[in-house]
Amino acid sequence: MEGYHNPVLLKESVDALAIKPDGVYVDVTFGGGGHSREILSRLGENGKLFAFDQDPDAQRNIIDDERFVLIQENFRYISRFLRFYGVTKVDGILGDLGVSSHQFNEAERGFSTRFDAELDMRMNKSDELSAYTIVNTYTEEQLSNVLFQYGELRNARALAAKIVEQREEEKIVTSFRLKEVLQQFLPKAKEHKILAQIFQAFRIEVNQELEVLKEFLLQTPKLLEVNGRLSVISYHSLEDRLVKRFIKNGLFEGEPEKDFYGNIDVPLKNVGKMIVPTREEIKINNRARSAKLRIATLKKKK
Repeated sequence: MEGYHNPVLLKESVDALAIKPDGVYVDVTFGGGGHSREILSRLGENGKLFAFDQDPDAQRNIIDDERFVLIQENFRYISRFLRFYGVTKVDGILGDLGVSSHQFNEAERGFSTRFDAELDMRMNKSDELSAYTIVNTYTEEQLSNVLFQYGELRNARALAAKIVEQREEEKIVTSFRLKEVLQQFLPKAKEHKILAQIFQAFRIEVNQELEVLKEFLLQTPKLLEVNGRLSVISYHSLEDRLVKRFIKNGLFEGEPEKDFYGNIDVPLKNVGKMIVPTREEIKINNRARSAKLRIATLKKKK
């Protein structure tokens, strides 16, 4: 696990689960196993931890512990695969969203703007859709929508038009070639920030990250025991907005219906304020700088 991924907000996110020694918990983003190991350290011999990770590379970090099960699937299928193990209710769920340090650091995965590699960005290497497919086959309108919605880039139309113009001459195969094609939109002072937004947009589209998050969150109220805890770390505003709204309203858009007395019935209840990393943690792990932890609990039915 050393060097694979530095777990962010480790103590805070696991503290948020208020772990019971004999409880059943789920880590939906196993990665290097840092959060899972911390959860196991707090469980008794009758406790149980299930973890999800669709990336085959995560298998190398598997924990040899009878209380632990690693499920090699996307966490959008959390309920289905927990049922396979006879589990319908859990005491806590932890999610550390986004890309692991390992995925960023492996040049051939194509996640990082630092390396010249084929445009890939698949978290699950068996998926068909890659960044290469998006860049070279999506229509100009589709590209513009992806860049605007997921990269929050105001000049998305111009970026999309340039990509389409250049790929007609020659396929855009690598990350550095994509950077070269869009160089006129990358002023020196903002180059890294804008590139990160472009890469984020394509990565979210490749992995359906926001749809996966929505599907996952919608399942949590039925999975959690009463007073069970949900602990979610997000890294950009698109993710955090969905988590925040779902905890508050039980919805991703609009407002929940009010009863005759003006009350709303929302399954989850916010626990405490949003937590961000300390300056010390950010110094040690720069990727922690944008992390936000939100905590919720399942309310008792009235």
